[in-house]
Amino acid sequence: MVRENFKLIANNKKARHDYFLEENYECGICLHGTEVKSLRMGKCSIKEAFVHIENGEVILYGMHISPYEKGNIFNTDPLRPKKLLLHKREILKLQGRIKEKGYTIVPVQVYLKGSLVKVQISLAKGKKLYDKRQDIAKKDARREAERDFKVRNL
Repeated sequence: MVRENFKLIANNKKARHDYFLEENYECGICLHGTEVKSLRMGKCSIKEAFVHIENGEVILYGMHISPYEKGNIFNTDPLRPKKLLLHKREILKLQGRIKEKGYTIVPVQVYLKGSLVKVQISLAKGKKLYDKRQDIAKKDARREAERDFKVRNL
């Protein structure tokens, strides 16, 4: 993926820690009023966000977009559910996969692609506690190796 006109707004590190991310989807998002201006300023959080499929529509819950400071009555509720835009075949594919045990859909990133706001969602399978411990151990080992390498090169 070429990163032309790409600006990361929000990243969900917790999703990578708690889930095995399998398939990624890039989707648009329906926004109201001054939400786009607030997103351009980087006022967004997806740490507690989750995705549901209802009546053939993909809905994002828990995404917090702070109200735009210079906005007035046009500011909307920061936690309102937001509709994600995907093709019908992608929605049906996701719907079939999340019926399997252990699968869910999590938002991973919110970013600007050119002038459009995009959300990257992933089909994810939950990690067990021992999987999380393994990942932490690998990260610690890598950090220790980098530290040793840095000390030797000084």
